[in-house]
Amino acid sequence: MADDLDRLLDEVERRLCHRRGGGGGQEQPAAAKEGRSAKVLMSAGSSKEDLDDIIDEICNDSSFTKTPPKLKSNSASLTPERNSVVVQAHGKRCCPVYLGGSLSPSGIGTNISKRACDRLRCTACDFRVSLFNDYVWDQSCDYLFFRNNMPELSKLRAKMIKKKGARAYACQCSWRSIDELTDLQTEQQLRWVCGKHGE
Repeated sequence: MADDLDRLLDEVERRLCHRRGGGGGQEQPAAAKEGRSAKVLMSAGSSKEDLDDIIDEICNDSSFTKTPPKLKSNSASLTPERNSVVVQAHGKRCCPVYLGGSLSPSGIGTNISKRACDRLRCTACDFRVSLFNDYVWDQSCDYLFFRNNMPELSKLRAKMIKKKGARAYACQCSWRSIDELTDLQTEQQLRWVCGKHGE
């Protein structure tokens, strides 16, 4: 048993010394075969000339000059123009954020294209804001009603009133009924933000 352990320790020592640049007439590792760059990097006193040689060696290496493999496209039929539009829309946020009635267009809101955000998230309760077209909230709604019933539509319908052109917004801690396009900054008590579009 002791002889086996000694042989194992000797083998480990030979391999470790071999990697550090020491050792024996055994075969050299792949990094040492390809050039002296691994040895130069390991030595403590590398000069500027040695580093320049390593950089030149890497630049002249034929494996780096090969053309990179072509990336596969998710959809080969998309033209570059349409593809760039998809990339631009992915992960964008509204600025400023707008709320709006059911007649207001939904999507990414900007100063130029004023659209009601349909990806709102509340920073107070960390809940996604639900929206219901052509409804408003009843005056008797309170915090506990939304806390206990969100997001179950069957329970929420008890305090929803049908109103054409309006939109009812709610999370677990806040709610609003909106008729026309409104900038969210005017609603200071709401802690809603755009939760990114296109995800």
